Amino acid sequence: MISITDKGAEKVHEFLSGQEADISMAGLRVGVRGGGCSGFQYQLAFDEQRPEDIVFESHGLKLLVDNASLSFVEGSVIDYEESLQGAGFKVNNPNVVAACGCGSSFRVAEEEQVSAV
Repeated sequence: MISITDKGAEKVHEFLSGQEADISMAGLRVGVRGGGCSGFQYQLAFDEQRPEDIVFESHGLKLLVDNASLSFVEGSVIDYEESLQGAGFKVNNPNVVAACGCGSSFRVAEEEQVSAV
């Protein structure tokens, strides 16, 4: 399960409305890719649903996840934060065991076990 906070959902709704996107087909894509100093980086994008997507619904929105990313983001909560340093989406991920100092990349327990062998 992946969910989104009230504030995060509000920002996604604002963006999709501004783009005149079909909310029945569009949503927030949540994925990961290799990179960064800790191993993985989040990929968040507004996108249309694909047939192979795993779809979670929260606050009337579709959260789209590809099968390869699911184990890395399972249980995550997407939030939107505004601060003096800027504004943007933040992923609160229970699978993370380490993150880089700037917070742009992360490592998960599964990767820790592989590294220890």
